[in-house]
Amino acid sequence: MTPLEVVGVWRLASYTELDEDGSTVAGPLGEAPDGLLIYTADGHVAVSMMKTGDGPARETFMGYSGRWRLAGDEMTHEVVVSAHPRMAGTRQVRRAALDGRTLSLRGTAVNPVGGRAPERVLTWRRARDEDTRQLEKE
Repeated sequence: MTPLEVVGVWRLASYTELDEDGSTVAGPLGEAPDGLLIYTADGHVAVSMMKTGDGPARETFMGYSGRWRLAGDEMTHEVVVSAHPRMAGTRQVRRAALDGRTLSLRGTAVNPVGGRAPERVLTWRRARDEDTRQLEKE
């Protein structure tokens, strides 16, 4: 995977946590979160994710922006501003995998949940024209 292959807009497909026994459970935004991840060619990143529906969730919105870089399968986001002030100034390191139009980012939660820092898996699909056209209508 090269940096040019990830430049663009990505739509959140899933956000899950791996439980202690390795099973997958809903992430902090519940069962069906939505979001956009934007990587620019000049090294900027912006991510916004939100809870959808009425189901339970620990968070309702998560978002930040800053700079990004890719080295091998290691994606680093250097957070400049965030909806969660504790994240500003941090470096978020994720293992990245690209499979066609699907980008997976895996990493440890910033803050422990129940005394442990679970591994989180975010799966993104490259946004298609219809995704951005819907945004333009609203």
